[in-house]
Amino acid sequence: MERCPWCEGFDLYREYHDSEWGVPLYDDRSLFELLILEGAQAGLSWATILKKRENYRRAFDGFDPVKIAEYDDARVAALLADSGIVRNRAKVAAAIQNAKAYLALTDDGQSFSAFLWRFVDDLPIQNQWTSMAEVPARTTRSDAMSKALGRAGFKFVGSTICYALMQSAGMVNDHLTTCPRHGEVKGRLRR
Repeated sequence: MERCPWCEGFDLYREYHDSEWGVPLYDDRSLFELLILEGAQAGLSWATILKKRENYRRAFDGFDPVKIAEYDDARVAALLADSGIVRNRAKVAAAIQNAKAYLALTDDGQSFSAFLWRFVDDLPIQNQWTSMAEVPARTTRSDAMSKALGRAGFKFVGSTICYALMQSAGMVNDHLTTCPRHGEVKGRLRR
């Protein structure tokens, strides 16, 4: 049995694949972090973001949405000068807007986790891919998630970003069937 081929190349990538990717994630704050990181990845490789993840956690106050929602122009300037993150004005602005949208959602009494997991009917989809060529970049479910997040005020939440989030957060099991993690992740169906 071999790992999914996308994770080969460096130890941090393999460790992420072997311990995090595809494991069902239900924590609101962790899902918010993942949404911001997936948005930061747009146009880049996940390897780039994974290498910068600890810098992101530092720069964005541990992904505390209350703090991020209050970032002012001076804080934005500091973030754009921080070489430890992707210095893209639109992505930084999206993180701030997403914190505001997240707070609006949760202030209405809705769990961010419940909001996202409803797109898979609260149960991980168990795909049976045998090659990377079969794995989609988006689906009708990620299309629906993207539209709902957009209506809720979130930015950098296109369907491809949403599908990457669904893969990372274990809403879909996209480990190849030849990967030992496919079966391991499949066993983690409920909270």
